[in-house]
Amino acid sequence: MQQSNSYALITGASQGLGRAFAFEFAKRKTNLVLVALPNENLQELASQLADFQILVHYFETDLSLGENVEALAQTINENFRVHILINNAGRGGTMRFEEAGMDYLDGILQLNIVAPTLLTRLLLPNLRQQKQAYMLSVSSMAAFSPIGYKTVYPASKAFIRYWSLGLREELKGSGVSVSVVYPGPMKTNVDVTQRIEKQGFMGKVGLLTPTKIAAIAVREMFQGKATIVPGFANKLNRALMALLPKFIKIPLISNAVEKEVG
Repeated sequence: MQQSNSYALITGASQGLGRAFAFEFAKRKTNLVLVALPNENLQELASQLADFQILVHYFETDLSLGENVEALAQTINENFRVHILINNAGRGGTMRFEEAGMDYLDGILQLNIVAPTLLTRLLLPNLRQQKQAYMLSVSSMAAFSPIGYKTVYPASKAFIRYWSLGLREELKGSGVSVSVVYPGPMKTNVDVTQRIEKQGFMGKVGLLTPTKIAAIAVREMFQGKATIVPGFANKLNRALMALLPKFIKIPLISNAVEKEVG
């Protein structure tokens, strides 16, 4: 057990928002445990982050498999003190539901819902041992409305929303602060960038860089905020989504997303 040092653990750390989180914590001189799929250049990223004069460890594993989540948590609990948990790993996509394969659907459900739930449960005793600990889970602006042609993804992010806020209430006074962040569109890779461009104006509302979102999310997490909506445009969008009736809101968003599938 690394008694003299504590760590921030970040899932999905190899690219996009997860990578941005890693650099944000490195700038704050926070030791890191990075988790991502194999063959995503995690070793190279760890080397870059070590230049910030922090300790960096990494694990390559597929968190969509329950046994991998359990094995990772056991290794972490036996070797590291964790005072920050960032549940960032997730999977999305756009597809007609009737054309989606079983592996596609199961992958979203396992990675977006099951993995963060189980990992948090297994690491919670570790977090509670620290004087002050923080947990941040990544939801999405998609959590505020059902969306045709995505269907399962926004539902999975709505789960993260309600689960996180319920857990926050349960852990009041425990020393573990729970927050949830709702990013809008981010150009994290070529595939996501192409999908955003296909949606036109609607797809770009609230567009921010992963670096900007990570900076806002970490700052407000440390402030103890429950709900973090980065950027004025996303805050406005959330307010509008709350006001619009479902018979307007759902078709409006779904028609924009349908452009991705043609």
